[in-house]
Amino acid sequence: MAVSAAQCKKELVITKKKETGERRIVVTGLGAVTPLGDDAHLFHTSLLEGVTGISDIQGFDCSEFPTRIAAEIKSLSIDGWISPKIAKKADKYLIYALVAGKKALVDAGITEQVSGELDKSRCGVIIGSAMGGLRVLNDGFEAIKVSYKKMSPFYIPYSLTNMASAVLAMDLGWAGPSYSINTACASSNYSILNAASHIIKGDTDIMLYGGSDGMIIPSGIAGLIACNALSQRNSDPTKAARPWDADRDGFVMGEGAGVLLLEELEHAKKRGTNIYAEILDGSLTCDAYHITAPHPEGVGMVSCMEKALAKSGVAKEDVNYINAHAPSTRLGDLREYQALRMNSTKSLIGHLLGASGAAEAVATIKAIQTGWIHPNLNLENPDKHVDAKVLVGPKKERLDIKVAMSNSFGFGGHNSSILFAPFKGN
Repeated sequence: MAVSAAQCKKELVITKKKETGERRIVVTGLGAVTPLGDDAHLFHTSLLEGVTGISDIQGFDCSEFPTRIAAEIKSLSIDGWISPKIAKKADKYLIYALVAGKKALVDAGITEQVSGELDKSRCGVIIGSAMGGLRVLNDGFEAIKVSYKKMSPFYIPYSLTNMASAVLAMDLGWAGPSYSINTACASSNYSILNAASHIIKGDTDIMLYGGSDGMIIPSGIAGLIACNALSQRNSDPTKAARPWDADRDGFVMGEGAGVLLLEELEHAKKRGTNIYAEILDGSLTCDAYHITAPHPEGVGMVSCMEKALAKSGVAKEDVNYINAHAPSTRLGDLREYQALRMNSTKSLIGHLLGASGAAEAVATIKAIQTGWIHPNLNLENPDKHVDAKVLVGPKKERLDIKVAMSNSFGFGGHNSSILFAPFKGN
């Protein structure tokens, strides 16, 4: 990766190699609930076809808002996935996480019989979220205006960000580590590294990890409008998300969840399950600079990517694909830009906040599996600071991925980079 001297004064030396006997981690199940559907594999197919999930907001009246577009989930079947009792009271973020998590298990071949054979004390769940139960919070604020007696007993529990992990663990009977991580839009990537750490240390053999958010409600959209973060290209919603394009004017809000099943390699082999990819390692850094803006020189982002390479023992030259954070904001896109083959899933499904990293991990792993990477939409007038030749164009492309990097960066200067690679079977 090309890095300027101002961004990184010295090269990091590759210091780590996989030790003999070190526990390795593979991805064996994929689950997704997105604006493009609630099946991880069909989600990737839609990405390859350049289908966009962005349109006019239909969930509430936003006619007075300067931003009236988003990537909403218009419909979702929960039959057989969530109990009616939970579905009636739960926030959208919780519903999305439960459906995506259970579909990841099905995808991994963990049937009821297989589940009964697992040592559930060695199975854990970490689902991150940026905002948690924002709709439940709003409902509570409205109820208290009438009377404290109108407050729902679910107001506190279902507004908490840990509840997706907790309820999923309860449904499965998984008694290993279960908690949530909140690092804004980097929540999913922070979750995967923590989940991987539990497996490496020997705490667990299986971890469900992911992220979920559902804040396309009036206060969610209005709050980001107040931050000057959202695109206002209301007249042409499908053109609104345009990472690296000179005419970008902010990101488009999305919603949904991504959940992946991580498994210790020998445990996966013993089950005889399909292996999608291997997780090599990753890194977390902080800009320590500003509550919303990235560091002007991108120091934290570059350091994060470089440290991920150093920790994994991967040479820069072996990383030939990046699924970029690239939110379609003026500063964010350019600070991450590197001289590699890059695309942005957000150009098709908007920004899923705490769920973005997990949904993008699904896209990255499917790219490794299939050899196809999805297009960048709306890259019609590339920013003068980028070389469009290293960015994926308007059509899907063939790519034999050696090592893929998936980046997520969040408000507060939270940076995260994860390295995935094809599983070679040795």
